[in-house]
Amino acid sequence: MSTPRPDVPEEMLERLDAILADLPETYREDAWVGQRWRVGTATVVHVFGGEDQLFRIVFRGEPDEVAAFEHLGPPYFRAGWGENVIGMVVDETTDWAEVAELVTDSYRIQAPARLAERLVT
Repeated sequence: MSTPRPDVPEEMLERLDAILADLPETYREDAWVGQRWRVGTATVVHVFGGEDQLFRIVFRGEPDEVAAFEHLGPPYFRAGWGENVIGMVVDETTDWAEVAELVTDSYRIQAPARLAERLVT
């Protein structure tokens, strides 16, 4: 019997909502586990609790970034789905300014060009 996955804490969802509020046409929805934010049908970021009771955020990155993060090691990891998916374990030491940068970069990759161009660089 597997251990149930924990619900994502409301504080974590609120932090992500605040980050994504500045990204045009994003919306939050239930995912297969946890919550995800999308632009159109493309997932920008996904947050969920694992059976190990740790919380993870996954997002998109350029191929060179994926390799770099994978080699950095914890709290980063290469997610097992999609070749451009980066993950990080989220805990009390997480740098939310860095999360905001990573999520914004993920948005630039996933959003249609007409929306991504609206972001200030």
